[in-house]
Order: sequence, then C-alpha cells, then structure tokens
Amino acid sequence: MNKTIFNITKMDCPSEEQLIRMKLQNFDTVKSLEFDIPNRKLNVYHSGNPEPIFSALETLNLNTTLISTEETNGVVETDTSNSQRKLLWTVLIINFVFFGLEMLFGIFSNSMGLVADSLDMLADSIVYALALFAVGGTIARKNNIAKFAGYFQILLAVIGFVEVIRRFIGIEAMPDFKTMIIVSVLALIANVLCLYLLQKNKSKEAHMQASMIFTSNDVIINSGVIVAGFLVHWLNSNYPDLIIGAIVFVVVARGAYRILKLAK
Repeated sequence: MNKTIFNITKMDCPSEEQLIRMKLQNFDTVKSLEFDIPNRKLNVYHSGNPEPIFSALETLNLNTTLISTEETNGVVETDTSNSQRKLLWTVLIINFVFFGLEMLFGIFSNSMGLVADSLDMLADSIVYALALFAVGGTIARKNNIAKFAGYFQILLAVIGFVEVIRRFIGIEAMPDFKTMIIVSVLALIANVLCLYLLQKNKSKEAHMQASMIFTSNDVIINSGVIVAGFLVHWLNSNYPDLIIGAIVFVVVARGAYRILKLAK
C-alpha cells in the first residue's frame, strides 16, 4: 500500500473536495482519501503507480502538485455510512435554500451581487447533489448529470454577464444596500455552518480551524457582497454591486467548467 501526498492549491472549500471524490471514485487502486482543506493537502492511499491519479486530478485544473509517495502499513478509514449521506443532504439543502432566498431578494432589491451569489450557492448545491447521486451509480449516469449541471450553470453565468453589461450601459435604479448586507450576512452564516459541519465530520473534533473559514471562496464572496453593499451606500453608485456581480459570475463559470471536466 502506498500513501501519496498531493498539494492542491485551489482546493479551498468542501464542494471542491466533492469534485475530487467524484473524479477518483472509479479508480480501483484508490483505497482511501484524506483531505486537509486548510493546508490544501490530499493524502491518497492506493496501490500501484500514482501517476494515473495525478493525471486525473490535473484535469480538474485545481493546480495539483505531487509532493511525495511512500509505502505505508495503514489506511485511513473513510466514512461511507448513512451519516455521510445525511451530512451531504444537510449542506445541499442549506445551499439550495439560500440560493432561492438570495435570488428572490436579489431581484426585488435590484442587486446583481445577490443574484450572482445565489448562483454560487446553486453551484455548490449541484456539486453536493452530484456527489449523492453518483454514489452507487453508473459512470454514464454520473457523466450525464455532470454535463447537464455544467451547461446549465454556464447558461446562468452568461445570462448574468449580459445583465451586468446591460446595467453598466443603461440607467438602473440603485440596489437596496440594506437588503444586500442583511441577506449576505445570513448567507455567510450558512456557509460557515456548512464548512463547520463538513470539517467536524472529517476531523471528529468539536471545532474547525479558523483558517479554513477565511480561505473559503464562498465566505470571501459573501464578504465581497457585504462590502459592495456598504460601497453602494457610501458612493451612491450601483457600480460596486455590478463589479462584485461580475466577479462572482466568473467564479460560477469556473465551477461549471470543473463540473464538465468530470463528464470527460
């Protein structure tokens, strides 16, 4: 049995962990995976050559580097019990509920930042759903679901970009900065809760490392929308809202690209 350590610099939230799990789930040589998200490390316990595993990880474009490979006598047990499924359902529901809330309030408050952030929550929901539906399923079914989810997400990102450009060119009503801030704070709490539940399950500890929270893309995005809300108020301009919206749409499109990589 070998233990190979990978450094994955763009693995900064649990949804990317699920992408990696799905990518490697059909490798018979992989016996167990051990994730250290705060430090961007992945330990793979496997038999045979690590190169095929490395090649598969590289297709996700998460900036993967093979650090070392060594023989080992032990294998970290991976939790595949019903509690794992319940946990994934929990974070999926939290993300999907906030997708709906942010989309609704984003439309009513005229905030592209909230609309874009809602699509980022939807992207995470799709990843967790893929992880659930792929378990025990055929490769063909996993690929079809991934393709549909990826193209749908790209479509939403393109529509969002078009709307941002339209608002930059035209004259639009100012977004409601109070709604932006309040809803984004609630979404921030929801994301931190998801990270806490996932990390607590992996580490079996009562707490998670603070560095994991602050290196999460979702938390950074939520914070960006909050800052944009204050800037909208202070500058009396809708540009901060449009700028953060455009940035988040880029993140959404990038996530869609990674999902489509799973279907290849």
